[in-house]
Order: sequence, then structure tokens, then C-alpha cells
Amino acid sequence: MPRLILVRHGQSQWNLENRFTGWWDVDLTEKGEGEARAAGALLKEKGILPTVAFTSVQTRAIRTLHLALETAGRVWIPEYKDWHLNERHYGGLTGLDKAETAAKHGDEQVKIWRRSFDVPPPVLEDGSEFDLKQDARYARIDIPSTESLKLTIERVLPYYESAIAPELAKGETVIVAAHGNSLRALVKHLSNISDADILNLEIPTGQPIVYELDDNLNALERYYLSER
Repeated sequence: MPRLILVRHGQSQWNLENRFTGWWDVDLTEKGEGEARAAGALLKEKGILPTVAFTSVQTRAIRTLHLALETAGRVWIPEYKDWHLNERHYGGLTGLDKAETAAKHGDEQVKIWRRSFDVPPPVLEDGSEFDLKQDARYARIDIPSTESLKLTIERVLPYYESAIAPELAKGETVIVAAHGNSLRALVKHLSNISDADILNLEIPTGQPIVYELDDNLNALERYYLSER
């Protein structure tokens, strides 16, 4: 039966520094590299070995995938990268320290920006330090200036339906190495979680989540592989 493995990238440098990251390209820390390898070791130990891989175009997710696959002995499987699996775009909050932002704007406002379903943060101004218009990986797309979780879901789910679901329908074991909010989008869809409840779902770094699916790709079971 189809099986889907979701892995949030290991700790990144800006996770460590408590900064809003979004689409900015930040690498893994040494701890994050260890988390990625541990995820691969767990896949190998449990005998849940992916046959097809998907990830975003962001370094922290790509390297997490590669380190996990290397440890699991699966570097040879087909791999697809797509910006639709990128993290939520945090707009004008990109690069800011979360605690300093709360001190400046108030805890309640920052909570709304971070945790509301459909209220995006302030837009990222053109020409700012974190403007991505010159980044070659986004040369052919209309880069968002900010995103809510709702907008993130609206780009992730069509990609899931058009690219990932067909592989699952073939009976493949698919691994998706991505980000907290792009994975929230998939979990919300597969587990039928409400708009309100999905905001409270925390997805830890480097911990594989496994979905056992039926032939119609309905979720039969969702679990952390470390708990099996």
C-alpha cells in the first residue's frame, strides 16, 4: 500500500538564532545535519525505505533529504525539487529576531502574524536585503511578497495532487523533505484538520512522520517513526 514519509528539515542556522526565515536560503547547523542523518538511520532501522523523493528548492531541506538518504542507503532514488514545497514566505519579517519583533510590535501582533490562518505578515519591500528577485532558482516565477498559512496551502496542495499523489497511487514509498508550514499543509489535508487546529500543530525538525494510505490515498494511520 502507498506510504508517505514527511520530514521537516533539521535545525537551520536561523532556527538556532530564532529568526524568521521563510524563503531566505539558510543552511543546516551541525545539529541539523545530525538530525537529518538520524532520520535516515531510523528509516533504515525500521525498514521503511523511500523509493521516490520530493523536496523544496531551499538548501536546508535539500541537504536534509540528501543526508537522510545517504544514511539510509537510498541516494539513488528519483528526486524532484520544486518551489511549491518551500517554506511559507514571511514577508517583511524575514531575517528579524522573533523576540525583538515581539518587543517592538507586541506579542499579540506577532502571534497573529505567525499563527493566524489567513492574515499574512507585512510585505517584503522591493530591493530589501532579502529580496529574491535576483535568485536564479526563482527566475521564472512570480515570487510572493508575503504569505499566510492559507496562501501556503493554496500552492502546496495543487503540487501534491499533480506530482506527489500520482507516485503514491503507483504504490511508491514517497519521502517529502520540506518545511514546517509546507508540511502543515499536507498534514492538514491528509488528516482533515480544521483551519483553527492546524495552527497549533508543531512539526519537530528531523522527525519522520509516516502516513499509511489506502489505495484511494486516504490516511489510515499517521505516526512518528521514532514511536514505532
